[in-house]
Amino acid sequence: MKSWYKYIKPYKKYFILGPLCMIVEVIGEVIMPKLLSIIINQGNAGELTVASSLMGMGLMILTAIIMMLSGVGGAYYGAKASVNFAADLRRDAFEQVQKYSFANIDKFSTGSLVTRLTNDITQMQNFVNMMLRLALRSPGMLIAALIMAVSIKPDLAVIFAVTIPLMLLSIGLIIKKGFSRFALVQKKVDSLNSTVQENVTNVRVVKSFVREDFENDKFQTANKELKQSAYSAVSVMIFMAPVITIFMNLTTLAVIWFGGNMVVAGNMPIGDLSAFLTYVSQILFSLMMITMLLMSSSRALASAKRIKEVLEEKVDLTDDNATYSNKLVEKGEIEFKDVSFKYYKTSSEYVLENINLRIPSNSTVGIIGSTGSGKTTLISLISRLYDPDMGQVLVDGIDVKDYSITNLREGVGVVLQKNALFSGTIGDNLRWGNENATEDDIKSAASNAQADKFIESFNEGYDTILEQGGTNVSGGQKQRLCIARALLKKPKILILDDSTSAVDTATEAQIRSAFKNELKDSTKIIIAQRITSVMNADMIVVLSDGKITGIGTHDELLKTNQEYQEIYYSQTDKKGA
Repeated sequence: MKSWYKYIKPYKKYFILGPLCMIVEVIGEVIMPKLLSIIINQGNAGELTVASSLMGMGLMILTAIIMMLSGVGGAYYGAKASVNFAADLRRDAFEQVQKYSFANIDKFSTGSLVTRLTNDITQMQNFVNMMLRLALRSPGMLIAALIMAVSIKPDLAVIFAVTIPLMLLSIGLIIKKGFSRFALVQKKVDSLNSTVQENVTNVRVVKSFVREDFENDKFQTANKELKQSAYSAVSVMIFMAPVITIFMNLTTLAVIWFGGNMVVAGNMPIGDLSAFLTYVSQILFSLMMITMLLMSSSRALASAKRIKEVLEEKVDLTDDNATYSNKLVEKGEIEFKDVSFKYYKTSSEYVLENINLRIPSNSTVGIIGSTGSGKTTLISLISRLYDPDMGQVLVDGIDVKDYSITNLREGVGVVLQKNALFSGTIGDNLRWGNENATEDDIKSAASNAQADKFIESFNEGYDTILEQGGTNVSGGQKQRLCIARALLKKPKILILDDSTSAVDTATEAQIRSAFKNELKDSTKIIIAQRITSVMNADMIVVLSDGKITGIGTHDELLKTNQEYQEIYYSQTDKKGA
């Protein structure tokens, strides 16, 4: 409960007023049968007058109006409380996800995080709304109606001592069996969401390889598993209504039988029996409402557990212990000291092993190696997307762990291997690099990235709307937009992770020339598959199986490094000696 109180506290008045309105409605519902029984008893005894009849009717109408107003008020405050509760919870969960490192995100699938921030929080919202409307109303009605029934005829009320415990025992067994099944339903929703998201994101690949049938089968499998798990959960809960109905009917029959005999014997007025039957209905109906609340709670608790996992996930990359939290990246000098790293801590093999490398400030460094050699992992350590398992990564002579994450990443511009653009205008996407950039700044960055010509060819220019993921521009255009976005940041360290693979060599040469002129005071790290992309760098690093096998200029490596030679000769017409 402590975990959720922070989301209740700002809206405490709604959480209080809602149930109070429900209590007022309960009082009205309990009074109504008593007023009616008085009128019936007076009429049966021949004591009913016009005045007493009108007074009874007036009181019943007034009670009904009060009940209506309190019922509307309870629903209104319940909705206000639950919607605000869910909105704040969703905000905090989303903000927590934004703090996650790549390692944290790896623990949850994307589809699972989407489900937790949407479906699971909606389940909790619905439960809070139902709880505020029923948590006091149903028990309140149960207790009040039971008291009124006992006050009318204690002997007849003994029936409840038998039926209510049996009914509660049956309901408890059903809920216990259904709880674990609802937890499984949410996992299957995760799986379905992941399948849908993956298909929609990669729809062009699916169509290119004519894999629609395969994707349909995969979706049908996920959909079938969700259906079966949902059916399994519902198949238990569907017994709830019949069980309650049986107990309601049996109790009503018992009251009519024993109460009718009391009326015939003259031991109970007919009006009291009528009121007693109404209270029987209220007691059993309130038990049914409590059952519905418990049913909803079983699914809400499963969702709450999943949301709590997101909120309580320990972020493994923080700057809480940063020694130089106010320090900015000033020079862009980078050094790796005995760095080793592995993605899976239980694995015995390192992705990077014993890396020692110094990159001078303002230099241009190329990193080359076969696929899977650890190039992207190496540069990920500079901006603390991951932390090394052993050794240190230094920027300007300071361990990256001693910077605040914000200041460190502000000093590093990255164009990732997988380019990502967001829905919105081209201008909005470029301003991710600098939200305060002027139109001239944006055009200059686009020009240096060789993106200005194709942008200006669009009818709307920089106001052209990009679809989610930038699917309405080509791969080469997307890369150039991402480069322009990074240039707008004017970072002290610029990292290009194979980010010119989709542009022609002439355009790539122009981009590198712009780097040399516009980023003179920045350290530039270029990861590439094409050797022409790095051969003019001040220093080239050759990686193989997570280890550095060579460092030097193009000419030096061509003479001394066999792996570099193999890459060079495989991409050119020249043959090695």
